[in-house]
Amino acid sequence: MAEPLLAERLARAIALGGPIPVSQFMAAANARYYATRDPLGAEGDFTTAPEISQMFGELIGAWAADLCARAGQTAVAWVELGPGRGTLSADALRVMARAGLTPAVHFVETSPTMRAAQAERVPGATWHDSITTLPGDVPLIVIANEFFDALPIRQLVKRGAVWHERLVACQDTLFLPIAGTSVPDTIIPPALAHAAPGAIVETSPASVAIMADLSARIVAQGGAALVIDYGYDGPAVGDTLQAVRGHAYANPFEAPGEQDLTAHVDLATLRLVASASGAVSWGTTTQGTFLRALGIDQRAAALGDGVSGDRRRLVEDMGELFKVIALTHADWPRPAGFDA
Repeated sequence: MAEPLLAERLARAIALGGPIPVSQFMAAANARYYATRDPLGAEGDFTTAPEISQMFGELIGAWAADLCARAGQTAVAWVELGPGRGTLSADALRVMARAGLTPAVHFVETSPTMRAAQAERVPGATWHDSITTLPGDVPLIVIANEFFDALPIRQLVKRGAVWHERLVACQDTLFLPIAGTSVPDTIIPPALAHAAPGAIVETSPASVAIMADLSARIVAQGGAALVIDYGYDGPAVGDTLQAVRGHAYANPFEAPGEQDLTAHVDLATLRLVASASGAVSWGTTTQGTFLRALGIDQRAAALGDGVSGDRRRLVEDMGELFKVIALTHADWPRPAGFDA
């Protein structure tokens, strides 16, 4: 018997146990979505920066090689979280090798479909289901491009003067968000406590946990992490949960497991977590500013007129929406692309 669709399983679970948190709905939907397809490219649902142009991965490879050279480190591990098809790492590793840096490669990826694509582009990589099994005896260079936006978020909505957990209910096979049980005011950031009725506050405990673990590893082992994602410096109010299907926005509560669910990343919170762990945080800057600082204009000129459109998409179209932060071990130098 064929496995029932995720929508059917979630509907049954809600009918039996009641509405579920937005975070649970998002986690289940994305787990199913990424495990069953390659979502990238014209025939997929969306395109990421590494798939637009080789320049993106090349510049990140140059960024890593420069940082390791100034830190006096040659024995490092290259780690990419959610590496897509492996395109970014393949382009970056090619540039790093020219600079004499040939790190062991580690991918944190759970999708069998994406692991197969990554193996074609980066033979010899080691795969991990989570960051808990990454090497613990060498400095880490961690890249997270459009990784944190897909992690589940918790939503809190204000009704009158009271904050409530936002839940997902199901009525006649239609999923819809509702206000659930009330929550203590103390969990709302003080700057947002007096928001107007109807306001929504988002948090991502999963993102905080991963950043705390990565930061602790970098503090203990040395290294750096680079995070590139669309987001903001919080705290802030707003509903940023969105779905993309066929390169167009869709209702995030329709067809769970069949479309990509994301939310904007609170980069300020990630930086605070890194600093609290003892790492040095850098940013926030925009993707456009970051890539210009790394030399994308010069690289585009060297490649010729054929890449001018790609450069524009990376620097201008995506350049303001996508933000960049980094964290480093306290003894490592300031990474390129970030002001002192």
